[in-house]
Amino acid sequence: MNTKTIEDIYELTPVQKGMLFHCLFDSELSLYFFQHIFIVRGNLNIEVFEKAWQLVMDRHHILRTGFYWEEIENPLQIVYNQVEVPLNLHDWSNINSVEQEAQFQSFLLSDRKKSFDFSQPCLMRHTLIRLTDNCYRYIWSVNHIILDGWAGSLVFQEFVEVYGALCKDKEICLAPTRPFRDYIDWLQQQDISKAELFWRQALQGVKAPTPLTYIEKINQSSTEEVRYTEEIIQLSLTSTQALQSFAAQHRLTLATIINGIWVILLSRYTCRNNILYGYNVAGRPVELNGVESMVGMFVNTLPIQVNIDAELLFLSWLQRFQLQLAEVRCYEYTPLTEIHRWSEVPQKLTLFESIVVIENFPVSEFIRDWKGNIEFQHTGLYYRNNYPLNLVVYPNKELLIAISYDSIRFDTDTITGILEDIEILLQELMTNSNIQIKYLPFLTLEQQQVTSILEKETLFY
Repeated sequence: MNTKTIEDIYELTPVQKGMLFHCLFDSELSLYFFQHIFIVRGNLNIEVFEKAWQLVMDRHHILRTGFYWEEIENPLQIVYNQVEVPLNLHDWSNINSVEQEAQFQSFLLSDRKKSFDFSQPCLMRHTLIRLTDNCYRYIWSVNHIILDGWAGSLVFQEFVEVYGALCKDKEICLAPTRPFRDYIDWLQQQDISKAELFWRQALQGVKAPTPLTYIEKINQSSTEEVRYTEEIIQLSLTSTQALQSFAAQHRLTLATIINGIWVILLSRYTCRNNILYGYNVAGRPVELNGVESMVGMFVNTLPIQVNIDAELLFLSWLQRFQLQLAEVRCYEYTPLTEIHRWSEVPQKLTLFESIVVIENFPVSEFIRDWKGNIEFQHTGLYYRNNYPLNLVVYPNKELLIAISYDSIRFDTDTITGILEDIEILLQELMTNSNIQIKYLPFLTLEQQQVTSILEKETLFY
């Protein structure tokens, strides 16, 4: 290791340690891999594009970070002085659109399989594919260990602003930001004994994860290659606005509503009133000044144990549940490995097999309003982790709700059925929030009408 090239060295967060372990242990699975997909239209200046990214990388330590773990008990992250932007260029303008699309899908798969070298910076790469003179595909690939969704959005917005300033030969004005190391220092100052007391009480009596056997495939092939896929639904603009108005009226967050619906569905699918699942939290402590503009990996996944009283009204239960989630946020810095150790769930078992993620990558709104000589359109996002069932929500103007899942364990019909159930419960919440939980419907209006007709015909005969 050449110390002359190193700017700083410090420990990993507990979440980063877990990610590093999974990525090294299952390197062929490309875990914690983000792939942002854009269409770029206009007169793209590639030289300025590369320079803009270089300036952003120079600004943030975490983007110039590699990891060292061999022959030491606690892995370290190494910040290097200078790291060049990894930019790959392809020109497909001489082939037709059908072949371009086929090659693009092939490229996406190969890019996902191409693992990062964690011992070297930087753990992201950029690919520009020229389709025509004024149209490119842009793929930004990055490992989650250095950026969470919020940080990724901050970084991309900075890049776009710098690109625009360079094109117009204007002064680059970016607000000061604190290095990720400041968060590491804050973490090490926390009283873990208070967190231990809270989590022991929160998980008291839980001896096993909530099983997903009721919704799994009956016949699972152990020889089938592990393959994660995703099903998505999109609410209309009208439905999204109605949901936002309802949430504001009753002082509920979108996170509470989505988490609450997931709990109710898991209760229905497993025939249990006590549910344990995982929830992805932002992990940015409000008491750390400037944390909202810090770039790094802050998110954490925490176990949420919920008891459902089916006699309660849907809305009343959600309001109570929101208080529980708020209390959890006070201890969101706690390492999941420690929480597991404090629980009664055996270490050989996972704490949970499904997680809820409210994605926070609001870049689409920013680039829609940005005025520059090129146009960015965020057309896709690929991400996968080591959990078999993930409910992911993207809070855009038209709410996107996705389920990414292990296709060995779950079939597509089951997953689309779950998404239909989510839509039904969202609609029921907005139209009949004072219904008791035990009476919640799990059929669409059309299905209810058909069922009613069939029941009448049965009675008649």
